[in-house]
Amino acid sequence: MSKLIHKELSYAIMQATYEVHNQLGPGLLEKLYERALIIELLAQGHKIEQQKAIIAKYKNQIIGKHILDLIVDKRIILELKAVATILPIHKQQALSYLKVTGHQLAIIINFGSPSVQSHRVVNTKQ
Repeated sequence: MSKLIHKELSYAIMQATYEVHNQLGPGLLEKLYERALIIELLAQGHKIEQQKAIIAKYKNQIIGKHILDLIVDKRIILELKAVATILPIHKQQALSYLKVTGHQLAIIINFGSPSVQSHRVVNTKQ
């Protein structure tokens, strides 16, 4: 059985996520959930980077940038959604963020469904 990456921090993030969803419910804009989640995570004492731009390169040349929703304690990338369900393209998006940043873990959190959906994406190529 493999060890869960950033176990305690992941649990704290999900606790904050459930609190936000319980208070706000589904149907709001992603940006509103992001702001509420930041409030919860800061109240827990976490450090948050919001809407961080990460440069993407191809053969050492800049080809664009990714905008990461949140990074918690410089360890976990959060990709927030407010959609009907998490799709494979969302998982690929999170994996690309991990590859570009070198982080080990991203969590996709979907506030758009009647109950919170989450999916852990692990960077296995380090």
